[in-house]
Amino acid sequence: MTRVKRTQASKIEVHLLREGIIESVHQVEATVCDKRGRVLAVAGDCQTATFIRSALKPFQALAVTSTGTLPAYGLTDKDVAIMCGSHQGNIEQSRQVFNILWRADVDPLALQCPIPPNKQSSLQHNCSGKHAGMLAVCKHQDWSLNDYLRRSSPVQKMILRQISELLGIPGDELISAHDDCGAPTYSIQVQHMAYLYAQLASGDKVDLERIVRAMTYYPRMIAGDGAFDTELMRAAEGEIVSKSGAEGIQCIGRVGEGMGLAIKVTDGAKRAKHAVAIHLLKQMGWISPKTAEILSDKFLKLSSYKRLETIGELSIV
Repeated sequence: MTRVKRTQASKIEVHLLREGIIESVHQVEATVCDKRGRVLAVAGDCQTATFIRSALKPFQALAVTSTGTLPAYGLTDKDVAIMCGSHQGNIEQSRQVFNILWRADVDPLALQCPIPPNKQSSLQHNCSGKHAGMLAVCKHQDWSLNDYLRRSSPVQKMILRQISELLGIPGDELISAHDDCGAPTYSIQVQHMAYLYAQLASGDKVDLERIVRAMTYYPRMIAGDGAFDTELMRAAEGEIVSKSGAEGIQCIGRVGEGMGLAIKVTDGAKRAKHAVAIHLLKQMGWISPKTAEILSDKFLKLSSYKRLETIGELSIV
């Protein structure tokens, strides 16, 4: 990644209005990068570091698309999509995860993600697709299935190496911690998240391009009906790739143009990242005013009495 001087601008604010009166305020940082790693626009501090959480999933899936695992087991783009998803655990999604394991001849009991509350199987966990992909790689490479979540596992070392190569940062400089599902995630700067998504959306790397194609063609596998990532990618009709993460993370790429947007809500509020994403996508012309209006109706009008309002803009660097 191109090294830049510390870039900081005013944060964006999201106001929760109750009948037009401010009730709560969320502060948000956002950065836009191109595929060369140049910071193009910023709100807040582009070098704020935080865990990327589930927005890392497309890059964890790179271990699958780059190793011959897909053709070895006859896996499809729909399988790739569920590997990238934070799904709702419905029947279609859980069956897709099972399909990955069945084709790779891996027992579903090998999944080490938790069984969600009030559910019957780890297949219904929102990260089960990611875990199934990691297990499929381990089976294809003849690596142990028992310790696939450990940092010392070959599949986790591969994922770390691929991420560090994309960022141009030595892997031992990346701080890791376990995500709620048990897999490693990484603390990186907001500008690094934007850079990753710029590369994801650029079309320059065939293994990443397949991931984008899978995500945009099967958006229901990425989250589910009514969820932000799914509804945004449906509305954008292949021009946007989008993946959320917990604690206020939202990452978006402009497909074919090599530009990425990363958003971090300081207090982790989910509702605020959706509001800012819609606001900035409209500002940058990545979605049409009509699409912005449709998304606003779904995600900004919270009830008859409450709505979200975004205050602020990206500052051009």
